[in-house]
Amino acid sequence: MTAERRYVWDVPVRLFHWAIVVLLGFSWWCAESERMDWHYKSGLTLCALVLFRIVWGFAGSTTARFADFVRGPRAVWDQFRQRGKPRTEPFGHSPIGGWSVLALITLLVVQIGTGLFAVDLDGLESGPLSYLVDFDQGRLAADLHEISFNVLLAISAIHVLAILFYRLAWRRDLLGPMISGYRKDSREEQDTIRAPWWRLVLAVALALAVTWTISIGLRF
Repeated sequence: MTAERRYVWDVPVRLFHWAIVVLLGFSWWCAESERMDWHYKSGLTLCALVLFRIVWGFAGSTTARFADFVRGPRAVWDQFRQRGKPRTEPFGHSPIGGWSVLALITLLVVQIGTGLFAVDLDGLESGPLSYLVDFDQGRLAADLHEISFNVLLAISAIHVLAILFYRLAWRRDLLGPMISGYRKDSREEQDTIRAPWWRLVLAVALALAVTWTISIGLRF
């Protein structure tokens, strides 16, 4: 019997996921090679992406919404009691997986937010909102910007290891659906309810408008 293919991850979520992967690597390379103008632009692009993902977490398709994959403590504890493996095939994220996604988004907010206020040692390369804080506060933001990036790398590494563990230990492919959007043999009688196109347009417009406002330092 051929396994049924169900639509799980919508296009905006998949594009967000892979764009974040690429842009984080690009931002790191720009900082290391002192191409701060590109680091600045990459950071603003990341800002727009994260803002969009937050909006999409409330207005997007079923499995994109925080309410769908952020479960309560009891669900997380139940998964721990099962040694991490969900009792049934979850439609979207497992309880632990949902909280890991929320942790990554939170770290991205911290990473981008501190970059907006960061000031370098000579004061030449600073975030667009750095004028709102004094030099010492700007330097603290720069230090937190670096620390949060290292924490983000560590959490991302754990994320990748979890994907490999699911694949090797439990024969579950988590990577394929994040590329194709489909998953085979979902045991839950559920399918993604896709958000209408106008919500996507509004979410993108809102994210771009807020990012542009930040890029000009909230000056009108």
